[in-house]
Amino acid sequence: MLAAKFKDKSLEEFKVGVVGAGYVGLVTGACLAHVGHQVVCADRDAQRVAQLSEGQMPIYEPRLEELVADDVRKGRLRFSTELAEAVRGADVVFIAVDTPQGDDGAADLSRVATVAQGVGQALAEQEEKRTRPLVVVNKSTVPVGSGDYVSMLVREGAAEGGNPAVDYRVVSNPEFLREGSAVYDSLFPDRIVLGADERDALDVMRALYEPVIEQSFPTDVDPRPKAAVPFVTTDLVSAEMVKYAANAFLATKISFINEIAGICELVGADVGNVAHGIGLDGRIGSRFLNAGIGWGGSCFPKDVAALRAVAREYDHETTLLDATVAVNDRQLRKVISKLQRDLFTLKGKRVALLGLSFKP
Repeated sequence: MLAAKFKDKSLEEFKVGVVGAGYVGLVTGACLAHVGHQVVCADRDAQRVAQLSEGQMPIYEPRLEELVADDVRKGRLRFSTELAEAVRGADVVFIAVDTPQGDDGAADLSRVATVAQGVGQALAEQEEKRTRPLVVVNKSTVPVGSGDYVSMLVREGAAEGGNPAVDYRVVSNPEFLREGSAVYDSLFPDRIVLGADERDALDVMRALYEPVIEQSFPTDVDPRPKAAVPFVTTDLVSAEMVKYAANAFLATKISFINEIAGICELVGADVGNVAHGIGLDGRIGSRFLNAGIGWGGSCFPKDVAALRAVAREYDHETTLLDATVAVNDRQLRKVISKLQRDLFTLKGKRVALLGLSFKP
């Protein structure tokens, strides 16, 4: 068993590579280093790597700059432009690159493909120095079924590197970070979801996340939860589906309350009071029941579109998701229609926007 090869390792000895020093990759790398692991973050953007090495953050997240500086000072975190540096000697390598939405709504996996092949090639070139399989973790949001695709690409890259017989495992570990609380969500997550088709890979990931699951690491980030973090293990496809299903459900919940808001306007009801009343039902919950202009941002539109695209590949009708998108699209048009109705024309009018956040 692969896990047995790790049983004598202290938590601080896990060596982790993170490919992609963007939003997800940087937060993931910084937090894994914070809990005691040795992390190398690789990114092809030389300017970004240089800035990160000097402590300059490409994004703002509360506590992130502070964590990165502390991790670098303690020698737990470093940055490189070379993917091979992230693979060399690593126990686990995370793929954390963007998967932008294509014209057809499907996720563009070209960056994931490039990295997966690069990991395979680097692994092949370093295979003689390894004593255990490499665990390759897909942290990027990818379509259902991408785990097998990534595995194939790693194998192809290894063949190009001259050693197609390299030993590795592929794991899906979807992220559930909220902008503005990404560090907190990484250190104190609602749950950790892992999918793999080999038990030993899940055992390794369980050991990697042990300090987070048991909340055994020292930190001044607070408030700290009192209970252990739920740890969900499943197969590759199911883990990939969890991410899309979660975001699709939240988008649907927002569209639902906006639909109710429209009816409330017609009958003279207060949608805020209605949302409060139904939100107290434990089966429903109060979160994501704020009526407004609709959902947006970098995740919901892309993930809902990608899930619908996957369904189309199997000729499956996504009636509910189609309605979710239709209601959301209508919300923006309703705002414009109301302005035109009350002002007759928008030409020459000054419009104030109070709040530009995409969050409901």
